[in-house]
Amino acid sequence: MPLLPLKLPAILLKFDLVPFAICESALKIGLVGVLGITGVNISAQAAITEPVGMGVNTDNPTADLQLISLNIDDNTVGSDAVGADDLSSENQPTGQTEDDIDAVADETAVDTVEDDLSDIPADVAQVSLNAISPETLKTFVAVVDLVRRQYVDPVNDEALFDNAMSGMLTKLDSHAEFLDAEAYENLRAFTEGDVGDVGLKAVYKPDEGYWVVTDIVDESPADKKGITVGDYIHQIGEFKVDGDRQSDDVEQLLNGIAGTQVDVTVSKAGRRKRVITLQRNNTHQQDIETRLVNGIAVIKLPAFQNNTREKILQSLTSLDAPITGILLDVRDNPGGVLTSAVKVASLFMNDTDVVQVKSRQSELRTLSTQDTALLKSLPVVILQNRYSASAAEVLASSLQTQKRATIVGEVSYGKGSVQSVIPLNNEQAVKLTVAHYLTAAGKKIDKIGVQPDIALSGNERTWEQQAIDVLRPQVHSSGLHFVKKDNTYSMTDTEKGDL
Repeated sequence: MPLLPLKLPAILLKFDLVPFAICESALKIGLVGVLGITGVNISAQAAITEPVGMGVNTDNPTADLQLISLNIDDNTVGSDAVGADDLSSENQPTGQTEDDIDAVADETAVDTVEDDLSDIPADVAQVSLNAISPETLKTFVAVVDLVRRQYVDPVNDEALFDNAMSGMLTKLDSHAEFLDAEAYENLRAFTEGDVGDVGLKAVYKPDEGYWVVTDIVDESPADKKGITVGDYIHQIGEFKVDGDRQSDDVEQLLNGIAGTQVDVTVSKAGRRKRVITLQRNNTHQQDIETRLVNGIAVIKLPAFQNNTREKILQSLTSLDAPITGILLDVRDNPGGVLTSAVKVASLFMNDTDVVQVKSRQSELRTLSTQDTALLKSLPVVILQNRYSASAAEVLASSLQTQKRATIVGEVSYGKGSVQSVIPLNNEQAVKLTVAHYLTAAGKKIDKIGVQPDIALSGNERTWEQQAIDVLRPQVHSSGLHFVKKDNTYSMTDTEKGDL
């Protein structure tokens, strides 16, 4: 029987460099981004955010904030006083964004790929980069045709090709993905504040010995993939879930950066297991939570996004009280925008190396702090757990290396790879691992993690108080007080970062 005609996407017919070249329309969406997350990340053009207060400063997100030291006779210093610090990004290079890391790397890949084949194995090098092997394509088409004719349910050709591309990437690297329109948009939205989940809840039922799905959000990824109430969950990603897992563990494994995907192993009671790939497309906003506990600012950072630095400053301003120490809680933080972590580190250290990035196409590169270290005088403790990953590990390791912060909690996740989201067109993209990063001291993080200075165990609900107890003896000043100038502050899209 002859093969049925197939509509083959151009990417299968001509395997050339087009996917790695960013077209003009893609540039309007955002520069190629560098990700540093457990699930993923992208660089995108940040949307103009809504102002908080009475006015809007569209030139600088923190130009209307003022920092006041309380160590000068413990008096509040006015905005006109000598020594009052402007919370602006005064050291940003003019005419340059912070999206340069991967933009340069990708340009090199396009310009020099024909000259850089020395490390390609012979069995791969003999296949032209401009065409897929005819035998390989013939086999692929035969498999597609077989599925079309023999699979129990009708299958859409486009869905088959999407699955094929997704499978190719995920088999290559667990962090690589083919992003459809919804996932790509959610990743762009993540840089502006969105996180995502798969749209299900589960509880552990000891009498059955399994985690059981108790709720499914209508039209969510879980709903669309056929997961129903009563299904058993056996594994999430690489982690098996059993009675030793807490509900927070399962929730954290299912949730993550909007647009990323996770494999969930499920079964109907008494039936065989199946692995379902779910994208975290059930999006919702997640903000930085900041509380004042006896003069110590407890800042919960759920992820690193383009505006994280600005949100930290705004949250400290909203406390409207003296701050004598900082507790950064990065538990369950999957990472996010890599340069956002560098900007947060810049709040605590001046002219300091933060992270080293090594890619296949470029030499080892070092990212260092910029701007004024506005919180340099305050002691810092970072609270982490086994789900703190990527950009969160960059921040913790950099402050630990410089003895600028005490790390408490447990060993972090250990993700030291950097993903770049490469647009194929306005609606689709590929997320691909393009580099690895090391600590500022050159130590490996991938599959190792960041070791805490003080290990915590037991009920994690008690960890925050234990971290505060570690921080309190380090407080030796009256602290800092953030105030508003002209009773207003605002956020803009002037500062962008790389995932």
